[in-house]
Amino acid sequence: MTPTRRLTAEFLGTALLLAAVVGSGIMGDRLSGGNVAIALLANTIATGATLMTLILTFGPVSGAHFNPAVTLADASQGGISWREAPGYIAAQVVGALVGVWAAHLMFGEPVELLHGSLLFDLISFLHSDSLLFLGRKSTVGLLWPPV
Repeated sequence: MTPTRRLTAEFLGTALLLAAVVGSGIMGDRLSGGNVAIALLANTIATGATLMTLILTFGPVSGAHFNPAVTLADASQGGISWREAPGYIAAQVVGALVGVWAAHLMFGEPVELLHGSLLFDLISFLHSDSLLFLGRKSTVGLLWPPV
């Protein structure tokens, strides 16, 4: 695959993943009637299904990292070259911002780049326990192989 195709796959996959994670969180919150367990269940199922679909779709193209930590781990093990890693990370960061922005637009939430929801949500996500849960949810793709 060409570098452009790999970076495009990382951008699109990351954008779609973040749109699904944030969008299913918003929708689960709105539909759960205050029941946090139902909201978390809806978010988990949607995220797991989306992640599995994205891995199957973009894995053959780029490796389906969708996360700078995965890219750095893959580079450290020789899966991709260190020279490719900055491009992957840039595509993932921009894709994450676009995905969160898209989810906010889909659900009529405000989109503010600096002080408000978009960047704040992304930073909050990166500094919270959400990455731990996302990591657990991502194992759905590993434990539930396609038939």
